[in-house]
This record gives sequence, structure tokens and C-alpha cells, in this order.
Amino acid sequence: MRHPTLHALLLRGPAFALLWWVLAEGRHDGWALGAAAVVGATWASLVLSPPGRRRIHPAGLVAFLGFFLRSSIRGGVQVASMALRGRSALQPGLIELQVRLPPGGPRILLVNALTLMPGTLGVELARRTLRLHVLDARLPVVAEARAQEAAIARMFGRQV
Repeated sequence: MRHPTLHALLLRGPAFALLWWVLAEGRHDGWALGAAAVVGATWASLVLSPPGRRRIHPAGLVAFLGFFLRSSIRGGVQVASMALRGRSALQPGLIELQVRLPPGGPRILLVNALTLMPGTLGVELARRTLRLHVLDARLPVVAEARAQEAAIARMFGRQV
């Protein structure tokens, strides 16, 4: 028999402990506070994201990370090119996108991933409508957002 809460506890606890160890730069003198932080973070993660609700597919995660890295590099080159050409190269604007991902983690990941892309900023998410501020509205932002949405959907084992 499988116990999702125990499984999540055994995964999340050590992950938060590793994160603390990295943040503390491997020092041992901060573990009294670190233990409390790890317990608190683990408890909060179990309350805010209960186990067993979503599964992330490892192959989908690897594909999403690769897609995100390629898009980040391409976006960085585009923004650098626009910056070198000056203000006249920019045509900022707001774009509205109807999000097809389900509410919760997948939708929030999309907003945050798009915000991390150079030249885009998530302004508002109201129900299924995402408003993005873009540095150049002439670029294929909607197509890129749809591709990112599809990559996130595959990571969660869904189709959009």
C-alpha cells in the first residue's frame, strides 16, 4: 500500500535540508535554525501542495527545462539586439492570452516561466486570461507562449 504523505515527506524533507545546506554554504553552526526552517518548509509544502494531486513526468520535466533554456537564450539575444538598436526598435504592448492549462500549479508555472523570459512580464492572470507586457508586440509572443504552455502540459501529463 502506498502512503502519499509519507512519500512526499521523504522527498521534500531532504530536498529542503539540501537547500538549507547550500544556502548555509555547508557550515554546520547554523543547523539549529536550519532544522526549524526545514521542518517549517516541509510542513508548509505539505499544506500548500498536498501530495498525490499532481504528477510531474520526468521526461516532460527534462523537455520543459531544455525548452526553457533554449527560449531564454533566444530571448536574451533578441532583447540585447533591441537594446543595441535603441528605443526605436521597441514596440512595447500588452497581449492577452487565453490560458488552456488547468488552475493551480501548471497555470502558475506558465505565468512565472513567461515572466522569466527576456522581454515579457506577466501583468495579470484573471480566470483564464493572462495579460503579458512585452517589449516588442511584433514578435511571435503568442506562438512562443503556446509552445511553452504545451511543454508545461506535457510535463504534467496533459494535452492542451
